[in-house]
Amino acid sequence: MLQSMRSAAKYIWWAIAILFLVTFVFLDQSGLTGKKVSGGTSVATVNGTDITYESYLQATQGRIRQEQEGAGGKSLTLDQERKIEDDTYNEMVTDILLNQEYKRRGITVTDAEIQQAALASPPQQLAQSPEFQTEGQFDFEKYRRFLTSPMAKQQGVLLQLEAYYRDELPKRKLFEQIANPVYVTDAQLWRAYQDSHDSAQVSYVSFDPASIPDSAVHITDADIKAYFDSHQKALGDRPGRAVVSLVTIPRTVSASDTAIARAKAEALRAQIEAGGSFDEIAKKESADSASAVKGGLLGRVGRGQFVKAFEDAAYALKPGELSQPVLSPFGFHIIKVDEHKGDSLTVRHILVRIVQSDSTAAQTDREADSLSKAASIDKPSEFDSVARALRLPVGHAVAIESDPLTWNGKYVPGGSAWAFGGAKAGETSDLIDADDAYYLVRLDSLHEGGKPTLEGVRDEIRRELVQKRKIDMLIPRAQRLVDAVRGGKTLEAAAQAEGLKVEKSPAFARTTQVPSLGQTTEAIGTAFGAAVGSVAPPAKGQNDVIVMRVDRRVLADRAAFEKEKQQQREQMLERVRQQRVQQYVASLRDAATIEDNRRLVKQNARQATS
Repeated sequence: MLQSMRSAAKYIWWAIAILFLVTFVFLDQSGLTGKKVSGGTSVATVNGTDITYESYLQATQGRIRQEQEGAGGKSLTLDQERKIEDDTYNEMVTDILLNQEYKRRGITVTDAEIQQAALASPPQQLAQSPEFQTEGQFDFEKYRRFLTSPMAKQQGVLLQLEAYYRDELPKRKLFEQIANPVYVTDAQLWRAYQDSHDSAQVSYVSFDPASIPDSAVHITDADIKAYFDSHQKALGDRPGRAVVSLVTIPRTVSASDTAIARAKAEALRAQIEAGGSFDEIAKKESADSASAVKGGLLGRVGRGQFVKAFEDAAYALKPGELSQPVLSPFGFHIIKVDEHKGDSLTVRHILVRIVQSDSTAAQTDREADSLSKAASIDKPSEFDSVARALRLPVGHAVAIESDPLTWNGKYVPGGSAWAFGGAKAGETSDLIDADDAYYLVRLDSLHEGGKPTLEGVRDEIRRELVQKRKIDMLIPRAQRLVDAVRGGKTLEAAAQAEGLKVEKSPAFARTTQVPSLGQTTEAIGTAFGAAVGSVAPPAKGQNDVIVMRVDRRVLADRAAFEKEKQQQREQMLERVRQQRVQQYVASLRDAATIEDNRRLVKQNARQATS
């Protein structure tokens, strides 16, 4: 028996050796051991299908180049690149899931279908091409003549069209299978029309939960546990969190720097007044690269979308009028309004940033050079000692994965993307060169995202439950106000007796976001359910309790609806179909087995080049 075991042992050891070698080679080539990252390394697996490092890099780098070209060649921040990487990854995952679904459903595309689609429905980019336009309209004859010409083949257009439709047509077939059964009744159309065209106006009293101290609310561990167990889906996956330390060297500007920037803005304005093209000057001179490439165009916007100084100046202008230089936290703006329609504007601007003079900048750069020596430090204590030697305070912040890092109200470009891009605890970033300062970031700790734990969300749940309890506690107080009105007082008199104020809302529809009342809340429902002139029972608003009197209600015009019904049907069908497709794709992803190794692969790639 012993002899037979010895004979078998040599085969066992050979098997172990072979298994070791195979495993070692696989892991080494996979890039998951930290030793090597190759083009075939899997950055993610979707139901057993790999996304290779090479294909992922090609896709992301192509998108980054497109974005840079669109920004006039300006480099992107790490945060911008990280967003492109995430968007590209999500698109690649979706493409794999869709291809797997095509196979499951037997969806295929023939060469004849591709040819027919290319002739009948050109891609938007070609349809908008000037060479296929006649008097501003797409000309099918020009387009079809081009497709049958030798030039189309020589330029590679036919191959591009084939690739486009080979990808696009299966999607169309799948989406038709998913969305075509959708039907919208007249009753559904009328209800949707009422929701956006019925209007109400109310007077209301708001009861604020902040009037109740937190100490008056008792929340038990059992309450928190029950909420956690019953809200798993609502709590969702959580993004990663990184704790970082930062030091900064501000680019401090002087009064003379501000005067120089103002003078430049005034000179640019004078050029435009003298007949210069606003668009061309914006493209050449504006520091806002995103709008500069579009002649300074910011698009059609409403109130609340800009800082106050900019907004006040813009809304004071008549169409075609130029502003004087307007100072904001971003610098000086020359503003031009193309169109003022209702409460929205189509607006352009030229931005002149306030920057340091050469002498001041040289001193800041010397300090930054000293700070940059810390960029290679891997020991946290040395990071602190360098900061002390330069008399720079060390700050601390929390970075949330996929969100920009901010510190003291300032954006630290690329700080978050660096922290979640393969850095290890104790590692220090390269020196970050921002418009307002130089930054150096150290990663102190990294917490992976994913399903929340009870301990991780305990404080968040407690705050939510405290808020809900406070609102419940306000209901009796609000009911006393209603009882006082029903006893003969006006809403105004009853509120005054309680030291409260009556507010008046603007006219709003069921779908409107209304200050204090919220959107699609119980209070909004009450505004459309209570009788006009009556004071309704207490209702819950956005984050408060509301007692309201319905002052006015205007109902939707049925005759106007009938005239628009067909257009309304088409719009609603399109919305519902899009929602159904989005829900279907989301369900495919929820049911899929997805392994995302991007962070580990990126970390190994960084180590290999360091």
